[in-house]
Amino acid sequence: MRITVIGGAGKMACIGVQYLAHDQRVDEVVIADLDLDQAGVVADYIKSPKVKISQVDVNDHEGMVEVLKGSDACFNGTVYYTNLPVMEACLEAGVHYTDMGGLFFTTRKQLELSDRFAEAGLSAVLGMGSAPGVPNLQTRYIADRLDTIESIKIYDGIMPPPTDDPKFTYAVPTIVDELIMEPMVYKDGDFKAMESLSEFEDYWFTQPIGLLPMHLSLHSEVATLPLTFKDKGVKECFFKINYWGMSKVVVEKIRVLADFGFGGTEAIEVKGISIIPRDMMVKLLAGYVPPITDFLAPPKNEPPDWVKEIVTEVQGTKDGQEITYRLGTLTCKGALPTGIAPAITAVWLAEGRVEPGVYPPEVALDPLPFFKELEEQQIYTQVTITQKL
Repeated sequence: MRITVIGGAGKMACIGVQYLAHDQRVDEVVIADLDLDQAGVVADYIKSPKVKISQVDVNDHEGMVEVLKGSDACFNGTVYYTNLPVMEACLEAGVHYTDMGGLFFTTRKQLELSDRFAEAGLSAVLGMGSAPGVPNLQTRYIADRLDTIESIKIYDGIMPPPTDDPKFTYAVPTIVDELIMEPMVYKDGDFKAMESLSEFEDYWFTQPIGLLPMHLSLHSEVATLPLTFKDKGVKECFFKINYWGMSKVVVEKIRVLADFGFGGTEAIEVKGISIIPRDMMVKLLAGYVPPITDFLAPPKNEPPDWVKEIVTEVQGTKDGQEITYRLGTLTCKGALPTGIAPAITAVWLAEGRVEPGVYPPEVALDPLPFFKELEEQQIYTQVTITQKL
């Protein structure tokens, strides 16, 4: 089995490369990246003969097709706005596809490719990272056990860093977009745009994470879950996070820059040079992402120290009785599920476990065996059921 990881030298995708290199089902994993030096750093750290390196530019369609040919599946580990071009390359190369999310609107566009993938006999699972991904499967697990669903509430709780720590927890462009773009929620049968960093509430996570302030953020789960389970009567769905796992002070500074126009996507002229403000801001902030070794998996004999819990709470009924399910997925390194979940999905795709077409995770994947594979990587899911008397 050969899996190609587009952007495999990136901070999240390298986790997937590490997982795949140690998976007995995989014969070869290709780090396909523009940055060969960084790809070399990842390969040297992993030290596996299975790992190969190939240079690729996501703006070069033909080059991507050539790199993908002969692969059994593609794990797209690049930023979300490359999802559609990478999917097009997969269609031409005849390769199954998965990614880490499309930030709601891109996910919707990707779903429109379902007929073309099905006609080609190919399968794609969208948004199969930490979140989106895990919450979709948590919701599927619960939905299979309820007759009706009133609400789907998703909370992504990350142990906050020291107040003055400026580090970013994942891709700078995605965090900037999540901070600037309006979150979408599902309410009373319709999708509604809300204000960024709004609808705050305190939520209790498993210790030592504890009580965290949670706010709305734009995310892909909301784009599919209310529609997938519409027949069960879903009235509400939202996604909340705690400052994207970053310091509140740092987030507020970025928000000020955005308010003053540094998040703009229209080019401006500065001393005769055309500059897109957002590109400049993202470039300057890129230096605040920790080194790649900070993201890779800890040794297996290292005891877990929970730093992140992904929680989905679903309220509904079973046999007329009101029930609330809470599924919490714990990890000792916040980035682990983001890289490992799509790597597992890529293996499942290569094994032919997903029907041809393009699907959200809750439609394509069976939650229980997936949670079992996560558990083998020290990513544990707990279930709590509360029944109204």
